[in-house]
Amino acid sequence: MSPRKAAVLRAGGGDRTLREHLIATAERLIAEQGTAGLTVRTIAREARVADGVLYNHFADKEELLALALHAHVRSVERGLGEPPRRAGEGTVEANLRAYIARGLALHVAIMPAFAGLLHQPKVLARFKDLPNPLEGGLGLRDALTAYLRAERDLGRIAPDAAVEAAATMIVGACHELVLPRVFGGDPPAAEAVPGDLADDLVATLLKGIAPAGPP
Repeated sequence: MSPRKAAVLRAGGGDRTLREHLIATAERLIAEQGTAGLTVRTIAREARVADGVLYNHFADKEELLALALHAHVRSVERGLGEPPRRAGEGTVEANLRAYIARGLALHVAIMPAFAGLLHQPKVLARFKDLPNPLEGGLGLRDALTAYLRAERDLGRIAPDAAVEAAATMIVGACHELVLPRVFGGDPPAAEAVPGDLADDLVATLLKGIAPAGPP
């Protein structure tokens, strides 16, 4: 005989388990309120279960928060819509602009949640042990590197292009444009980024900074 569903799940219907319900509740709270000060009691109250129920389904609070943060990042990525075009489609220049815009929007949405957990390194360590939530498990930098490598194979960028370095520059720029605002206490916003910065970054990547003639 299968165990009876918890009352909160019976009332809500659906096939979600109590563990999934708790993760989804914590994810929603992260999206609405951030991670700073998020407690087991708050999550339990929102999930309509007793505080101790959480420890029947997770090793500790850190595991629950890490899984909820992971789900939050995935939800944010899904909300951004379709990823940039594949290699060989459109132009490399336009595709890189799209990667930058997507990276900035993603960082703006998720970085405050990570910043709120800086005083909880165990949560961040648990999160790091989970599969990368972005780009089907590749992560931003590796996905962009794979795109650039494919473009290189197609001959649309230089055959000796350092694609790993280029991807690091783009993802690093997204960090640099968002993180100082987060740690400075200002709400990050993609519209605060200079409109021509993406164009300048792409132009620098594609054309370099060396003089046209002999040095």
